[in-house]
Amino acid sequence: MTEFSGATDPDRILPLLWRHKNARRAATGRPPRLNVDAVVAAGITLADAEGLEAASMAKVAARLGVATMTLYTYVPSRAELVELMVDEVLGSRRLPGPDDERPAHWRDQIQLYADCTIAMYREHPWLCQVSRVRPPLGPGTLRESEYVLSTLGGLPVASRNTAAVTITMFVTGAARQEGENAQLRRAGGQSNDDWWSRRGQLWEDWFDVGQHPAMTELWHAGGFDRGPDRQAADAFGYGLRLLLDGIERQSSETTGLRSSPMP
Repeated sequence: MTEFSGATDPDRILPLLWRHKNARRAATGRPPRLNVDAVVAAGITLADAEGLEAASMAKVAARLGVATMTLYTYVPSRAELVELMVDEVLGSRRLPGPDDERPAHWRDQIQLYADCTIAMYREHPWLCQVSRVRPPLGPGTLRESEYVLSTLGGLPVASRNTAAVTITMFVTGAARQEGENAQLRRAGGQSNDDWWSRRGQLWEDWFDVGQHPAMTELWHAGGFDRGPDRQAADAFGYGLRLLLDGIERQSSETTGLRSSPMP
């Protein structure tokens, strides 16, 4: 079941998302036994192990050893908790900041973003259960946007954000599929290749060659010899290369840059 973020009260969620901005450390006194960070970390741990539905306020409170009502002192509701969890995971990717060292070529920088995003969904497959149509506007979300935009400085301003959103949509779509695969493997212990192999009877008993000539031609040519996991990986690499080729061509045509159009 998909959960939708973005329905929370901005007056409540934004201070929680940006709780570390200009945070002051108390000079004296014992640190609090519980804080928002601990609540979010517990929610992520439960979701990683058992799925998003396991990150209920009651289960998070039990994991932390406190009463459920105590949890509401730190996070107003489960809706806010999920948004905080999502933004925390988004920010955990090792994407270089403005002052950090990064790959020299813009395409390698995008590849780094893609690799980190796919790895994130594999590690936290419950992300697939949360719609990001209206994302939590926290530091994790903005760090992603800033990084992708920073790789496209060679594009005209008018098309820069469009290119960034296109890249993000493509990469996130593929990453979510990886997360769904990870969820299915965890739930049933079965890989995609195993699932397809157990349905081999389809081709012998039900497949109509006359109605599927393109598939039949490709089958005889060995086009389906690779398993679905390998095909998905190849398709992602193929699509990303074509997308970046198009962006590079547009940059070359509009700015005159040829070999390395982006900073």
